[in-house]
Amino acid sequence: MDPERLQALLEAVRAERVPIGEALQQLRELPFRTLEFARVDTHRHLRTGFPEVVFGEGKTAEQIADILVELSKGGSTALATRVSPEAAAVVIARLPAARYLPLPRALVVGPMPAPDRGRGLIAIVSAGTADIPVAEEAALTAELAGNRVVRLFDVGVAGLHRLLAHRSEIEQAEVMVVVAGMEGALPSVVAGLFARPVIAVPTSIGYGANLGGFAALLSMLNSCAAGIAVVNIDNGFGAGQMAAMLNRKRDL
Repeated sequence: MDPERLQALLEAVRAERVPIGEALQQLRELPFRTLEFARVDTHRHLRTGFPEVVFGEGKTAEQIADILVELSKGGSTALATRVSPEAAAVVIARLPAARYLPLPRALVVGPMPAPDRGRGLIAIVSAGTADIPVAEEAALTAELAGNRVVRLFDVGVAGLHRLLAHRSEIEQAEVMVVVAGMEGALPSVVAGLFARPVIAVPTSIGYGANLGGFAALLSMLNSCAAGIAVVNIDNGFGAGQMAAMLNRKRDL
């Protein structure tokens, strides 16, 4: 349940606009709703500040739709990642309020929240154009958590002048998410140039010795630059969520 909706419900009970029995009926939906194939965590927004996210890969379109329907009942904006265009078409036919973003392969139900939950700006930086889908997943996640985001794409180490051209924008950021495939060197460069926490995201983009992202992952884990944390291969969502938590205002 969305925290603002829960607060409104409690205030309505206090003002005797909503009977206690009706409020109890709504609260029975916490902490989860049981489906035949899933237990939908409707309590996660209250615990962590971000609703449960549906990992679409490996699920049928019908399962994704069922879970999104349940999540959207609580008033929160719901997100499903790793959704194919074919599955998205099935979900949208059943849930017309959903919208599909093909680049990050994500489904969103509900409005984009106001960008007022973060202390500052989150910069999403990609080494190459091929890394953009993972970077966009990170950017979308951070935006859905109520953050201001700037995107700086295709600024990798093959042409560092492209990165330095955006120095002023990067210096305004509170947190940086740096996405790179191939040898995964860009996070080390960025962390060595700027006094900001860097969340490094290795991608599976690269030739054979990239080993599906393992080469980039190991490069990032072995970085000599300080202030780098590394998430899993292609995990744009995890990076965006971590950036949102680091950037979150302390009074929320």
